[in-house]
Amino acid sequence: MSKIAIYPGTFDPITLGHIDIIKKSLKIVDKLIVATTDSSEKDYFFSLEDRIKILEESLFKDLKLSKKKIKIVSFDSLTVNLCKKYKASIIVRGLRAVSDFEYEFQLAGMNKKLDKNIETIFLMSDIENEIISSKFIKEIGKLKGSLKKFVTKSVIKAINLKIQ
Repeated sequence: MSKIAIYPGTFDPITLGHIDIIKKSLKIVDKLIVATTDSSEKDYFFSLEDRIKILEESLFKDLKLSKKKIKIVSFDSLTVNLCKKYKASIIVRGLRAVSDFEYEFQLAGMNKKLDKNIETIFLMSDIENEIISSKFIKEIGKLKGSLKKFVTKSVIKAINLKIQ
């Protein structure tokens, strides 16, 4: 039986921190569903369609990761319902700093209450990626700073097109 995991997030945009978690997840699971959402609680820089395109270009074109092991989807449901849809038994969550842990811990607890058969695993990004956040990426891009150390070429291109 193959291990399938869901890595949910907004990925607005995807960063090297996210990619670090994706690569680590692929060492643990057979298939990873990278799932992006358009929840009404956030003001997005990129549309859902643009984020999916950027995810595909970053993961498959820039990094040449396997389409057999990664599937990119959008969702507008509870993460546990998405897990059921794709027969995933694992939710992957990335941690950058201790400040992330309290929210992620509560979220994992709620998901466990919603479906006791789904486990949440926390993965730490490598030290050089701990500081990277999508919020800072957008700000650096808007202020015409260099993004090379934080995102893929496809993300840089998409940000440059967006801010022109």
